Amino acid sequence: MGKGMRAGKAKKPQMGGGGSMQKQLQQMQAMQRQMEVMQAEIEEKEVTTTAGGGAVTAVVNGKKELVSLTLKPEIVDPDDIEMLQDLVIVAVNEGMRQIEEISNNEMGKITGGLNIPGLGI
Repeated sequence: MGKGMRAGKAKKPQMGGGGSMQKQLQQMQAMQRQMEVMQAEIEEKEVTTTAGGGAVTAVVNGKKELVSLTLKPEIVDPDDIEMLQDLVIVAVNEGMRQIEEISNNEMGKITGGLNIPGLGI
């Protein structure tokens, strides 16, 4: 037997009380409700991005859907379709990136930086 140990006096593992587990469950449920409300608010947001000095404007909503795409007439050059395609891709991708950033920041306020699978945060 090790020094300082007495026969029959082994320490029992400490178990968290039932109240503690219940409290954690309630906190998780409250966090889930907050996240659902926040997600609904994010889905209502829109971001507007541009490319080519404003020649291409894209509007993306919080559901990560492209809701509007505006092209200035002077950007439409039949001899340079590739440039137009690139500008559209840049504007749309920037809109998607901004919405993702908004979502991550807002959800991070609720989760306190916890990495919760499925949230993309």
